[in-house]
Amino acid sequence: MKHDLIILGGGPAGLAAAIAAYDAGLRDILIVERDKELGGILNQCIHNGFGLHTFKEELTGPEYAARFIDGVKARNIPYVLNTMALHVSSDKRVTLMNRTDGVQTVAAGAIVLAMGCRERSRGALNIPGYRPAGIYSAGTAQRLVNIEGYMPGREVVILGSGDIGLIMARRLTLEGAKVKVVAELMPYSGGLKRNIVQCLDDYGIPLKLSHTVVDIRGRKRVEGVTIAAVDERNRPIPGTEEDYDCDTLLLSCGLIPENELSREMGVSINPITNGPVVNESLETSIPGVFAAGNVLHVHDLVDFVSEEAAAAGAAAAAYVQAGCADVARREIPVSFEGGVRYTVPCSIDPAFVKDALTVRFRVGGVMKNRIVSVLLDGEQAVKKRRQIMAPGEMEEVRLTREMFDRHPDLREIRIKVEEA
Repeated sequence: MKHDLIILGGGPAGLAAAIAAYDAGLRDILIVERDKELGGILNQCIHNGFGLHTFKEELTGPEYAARFIDGVKARNIPYVLNTMALHVSSDKRVTLMNRTDGVQTVAAGAIVLAMGCRERSRGALNIPGYRPAGIYSAGTAQRLVNIEGYMPGREVVILGSGDIGLIMARRLTLEGAKVKVVAELMPYSGGLKRNIVQCLDDYGIPLKLSHTVVDIRGRKRVEGVTIAAVDERNRPIPGTEEDYDCDTLLLSCGLIPENELSREMGVSINPITNGPVVNESLETSIPGVFAAGNVLHVHDLVDFVSEEAAAAGAAAAAYVQAGCADVARREIPVSFEGGVRYTVPCSIDPAFVKDALTVRFRVGGVMKNRIVSVLLDGEQAVKKRRQIMAPGEMEEVRLTREMFDRHPDLREIRIKVEEA
C-alpha cells in the first residue's frame, strides 16, 4: 500500500498540514493519530485564548481544534485513530500498528512529521527525595482535571513557569485548591507574560524566580517540599531554604519535541531545539520529509503551529506533484548573533521562496530596547525595534521575495540583535 502523503500526528500541526496539502491539489493523504480522537493536546486545553491570530476571535482549545477537524472531514481526508507509528525508514516506509489491522507497512511519497512534544519528567530533573504519590507533570494534571474529572491534590507547589504550569495554577485555584508558590529555576519565566498576569498575579500566587525544589518530603504521599534560591550557575544557595506543606508537586519544566522516529530514520536534529534541521520549505535533511509544529521547535501559540504546518503541507504537496524527484538546491545557512539561540528555518534557498518567508527564532535571555536586523550579504533588509524580548516568547522576521531579488548572488543571511 502507498499514499502520496502520510502525516504523522493528528493534532493542530497535522490537521493544518493535511488541509493545506489538500487545498494545494493533493488527494491521496493519510493522517495517522495514536489517540482515540483527532485534536491532540488541544482537547484538554479548555481555557480560552486560542485563535486570535488565525480566526481573529478567542476560542478554547477544543473549539480551535474543531475548526480544523471539521475542515479535514469536509474534505474527506482519510485518517486512522488508535494507531502507532512504530518505525519510519529513510526511504519513507512507515510501519503502523493498531488493534484492527495489526502491523502493516505503508509507503509514502512524502511525509510530514507532526508528532508534537512531551513534558520533561522528574527523572530528567534530578530532584532529591523519596518517590511518593502526588508528583505530576503539569500536562498530566491538566488531563486529570479537564478530561478525567479528578483533582490531583488540594495543596500544590509548582516547579517551573512554563505556560502549562501557569495555566494549571489558575485552573486548580478555580477548582478549590491552594497553589502556594510557583518556583522557577531561571531568572526569568518560561511562559508568556499574559499568562503570568492572568494566572498568577490575578490570583495572588507568588512566582519565585531563580528558585528550585531541593527536597521532597513524604513516603507514600507528598507531604511537603523545600525550595531554595540558586546562584548564577543554578546551584542551590545554603541558608535560603523555604519549606512548604503540600500534597502535590506539579512539574512544568520544559517540553521536548517527540523525535525518536525522526532520529531513527536519519533526520538531522538541531541540538538546540531537539527538532529537525529544516530549510525554507520546512523540509528536513531527508528529501520529501517535512516537519512542523512542536516536533520541529516548541511554540508559544498554536496559531503559529497552524501557520507553519500549512506551509509544510503545501510544500509536501508540491514535492509530490513534482514527481518526488530530488532537485538541485543552493543552501544558504541562516547565521545569527546577539543572543539568538536558533532560527527556523536553518537554511534558505531563495529560489524556493514565493511571496514571503517567516523566519522564527528565540533569544537566550531577557533583553530590553533592542534592534533586530536581517542582513543579506551585509546589507540591512529588515530592521525592527523590540522594547523587550524574552525566551518564553517567539520572535519572527519576514523576508519578502523582493528582498531576495535584490541579491541574485546571495551568499550570506544573518540575523543580528543589538542594543538600540
